[in-house]
Amino acid sequence: MTEIVLCDATAPEQVQEHLARALAGSGPAVLVRDPRASRLVAANEETITQAPDGTALLIQTSGTSGQPKTVALSAAALQASAHAAHERLGGPGQWLLALPLTYIAGVSVLVRSQYSGTDPVFMPAGPFDARAFLDAIEQMTGQRRYTALVPVQLSRILDEIDEHPERVETARSLSAILIGGQALESDLRERAEQAGLNIVTTYGSSETAGGCVYDGVPLPGVTIEIDSDTGEILIAAPQLATEYVGNPERTAHVFLNRNGTRWYRTGDAGSFVDGTLTVLGRLDRVITSGGLKIDLDAVEAVVTGIQGCYSAVVVHIPDSEWGLRPAVVIPGDPDAGEISATVYDAIVAKLGRVAAPKVVCFIPEVPRLSSGKPDMVALSEYASAQK
Repeated sequence: MTEIVLCDATAPEQVQEHLARALAGSGPAVLVRDPRASRLVAANEETITQAPDGTALLIQTSGTSGQPKTVALSAAALQASAHAAHERLGGPGQWLLALPLTYIAGVSVLVRSQYSGTDPVFMPAGPFDARAFLDAIEQMTGQRRYTALVPVQLSRILDEIDEHPERVETARSLSAILIGGQALESDLRERAEQAGLNIVTTYGSSETAGGCVYDGVPLPGVTIEIDSDTGEILIAAPQLATEYVGNPERTAHVFLNRNGTRWYRTGDAGSFVDGTLTVLGRLDRVITSGGLKIDLDAVEAVVTGIQGCYSAVVVHIPDSEWGLRPAVVIPGDPDAGEISATVYDAIVAKLGRVAAPKVVCFIPEVPRLSSGKPDMVALSEYASAQK
């Protein structure tokens, strides 16, 4: 077994130092914790003191469903991920860290920096600030410059550029902006590209050492298959995680050995046509309500197509009669009565009355995990309280 060193997510220099040793095989595995992340820390009550042999990094996450897991990644997996990313992007470069280090996309910035032989640029501590992000770009000296963001950060950067058009050249100096964590809406991508930014959407997870599919195309060494029975996306790659620490049952269920090849079951539905992957949504976003199946992603697609509801999130909540029912949570405080009726009618018209939400409610701001993804647990609890 490998010893573990706990690192503070708010001290990137410390994480960088320990991670360099772990990647070189001369130090303990790194586990990054954020003392501010109360729900995640509370969810993982068991203290982990050791990791499987060869582990360089542990990523601890509750995901959007609230089920805690600790993913073990070897130095070889992290190296494979970094090299494949740089090959696709056009070569190694300098990276700007703008994501939390408790998130695989954040730590990947440090991993890629290590294998590039470059010093990453760190943003000031605290919540993400678009102006500070643009200031940080101006500190970069590399010929090729990269960063990784989630969609909400990109939106705020574009807002800042709209207010200060002279700063668009600073953003354009980035060779590529990787966007992950959740789907990038087409209108936001179009807005970014109209500003002259090079956007690269990524698909992956902690179990794949971060993004392993860029703009729908697998990175070098990554193989994609679609399960013919379930439609689930399966991934084989050298950057797959070793295991879920302390959870052999989950490891055996998620990682499959088939004809000598190790596959990761993503839990996502998708299609893979002519070498391009299309992610259709989470398989576990299909609920059974009154004996009938409801695809919450399909419901959400209807809602986010309504003016004023572009950032809405659809969750499921308990129902004494039907078991589960959809609930729509919309950020902001518009004319509740008018919008609620519009949302309800649109869902029924498109998907039928079975998909009608039990609740259409409003929230000042969508709560998010450190990854930038909507906190589905918190949103479900909030919607349930609005019944």
